Amino acid sequence: MDYQEVMRTTFAARDFTGEPIPDTVLYEILDHARFAPSGGNRQGGRVIVVRDAATKDQMARLVEPASKRYAAQVAAGENPWNPVVPTTVSEETIRQTPVPARLTEPLRQADVLLVFVVDLRVLAVTDQLLDRVGIIGGASIYPLVWNTLLAARAAGFGGTLTTISAATEPQVKALLEIPPSFALAAVVPLGRPVKQLTRLKRLTVEEFTFKEHFGAERFSGN
Repeated sequence: MDYQEVMRTTFAARDFTGEPIPDTVLYEILDHARFAPSGGNRQGGRVIVVRDAATKDQMARLVEPASKRYAAQVAAGENPWNPVVPTTVSEETIRQTPVPARLTEPLRQADVLLVFVVDLRVLAVTDQLLDRVGIIGGASIYPLVWNTLLAARAAGFGGTLTTISAATEPQVKALLEIPPSFALAAVVPLGRPVKQLTRLKRLTVEEFTFKEHFGAERFSGN
């Protein structure tokens, strides 16, 4: 599979066959992924490979409150966990919302969970003084996460980049003995997908690219 096909067909896999990923294959996936860039090439990302069923179950249980909030806000027509538009969903509604299996079960069913953390001591977070939610620090960890998913796709496996576990980061850090200076960036359930999607729905280049100014003429390449 060439790199263009990998880029165009790497999808969010949440349903798995149960087939294990051999350690040799997982090592090769991570060996390719490690060439992802990071700020100043300081390489502060670390990965915890979780195979233990009891630990995976506990990880799934920890995301239940955040997943219920997500589902309740979606049901209300909101963009869930949005940092700009305040939610109108009450805490009581969230408590009464069933736990969405789509957000929790992949953590149990995947052959392996890859927990990505990043050492905050080595990040250059240039947006830390702005009056908004910070996103710049992710540039030093998410390329590693995405490289992992691309390499997994090329090997015939798949997963999805989940961040819902960050809502209960203290509990996850306690469970996995993650040092205080590290932040939880993503949890990737990985396995052999039940289906291999090849046609993904994405915006066209013209729909998300502008010439010279935001909202100006669309860039078409012509």
